[in-house]
Amino acid sequence: MHALIVIGHHDPDSLTHALAQQVADGLASTGHGSEIADLAREGFDPRFSLADHAVHRRLAPPPADVLLEQARIDRADALVLVYPIYWWSLPALLKGWVERVFSNGWAFDYEGGVNTKKLHDLRVHLVGVAGADAGTFERHGYGEAMRVQIDHGIFDYCGAKVLSSTLLADSEGPDAAAHLRKARTLGEQLFTRAGHQRA
Repeated sequence: MHALIVIGHHDPDSLTHALAQQVADGLASTGHGSEIADLAREGFDPRFSLADHAVHRRLAPPPADVLLEQARIDRADALVLVYPIYWWSLPALLKGWVERVFSNGWAFDYEGGVNTKKLHDLRVHLVGVAGADAGTFERHGYGEAMRVQIDHGIFDYCGAKVLSSTLLADSEGPDAAAHLRKARTLGEQLFTRAGHQRA
């Protein structure tokens, strides 16, 4: 099976990039393939433009860069997003990727006040990298807010299933190696999770 791993971080030497590579290595060790989409390195433009608005209004087809990303997702058996948590959400680069790529007509059909979900076959795994500790997320309800915003507000709206959501907290602390091991294990076990079995 094949996973598309999308990195939403500008620094190739970041922990985020190292974690994405560990997920890919874990997949490879169990005989599965992956493709890494490094949005910053590839120069993906996250700005929602007039052309994207025309797509949303069903007045034009998606731009070529959006079609490329949609095709990558269509080829994958799983989508893995690996990203730093900025201001308790996705970083702008990754949020813009979602806004442009998960477009009306491809991810969902919205017409006449009715939404039809189109990504029922998409399986998603989220890996968020946080500077704050886990207690901070729990005390302030940030984890639940992110689940509502991302798991439900983005993926459930399109019919996709979020099979795992991993918070790697205290990422600037002394134990980055533990986070790398966890990412490797996620890759090794990705396609053995309930929800990935083929019909």
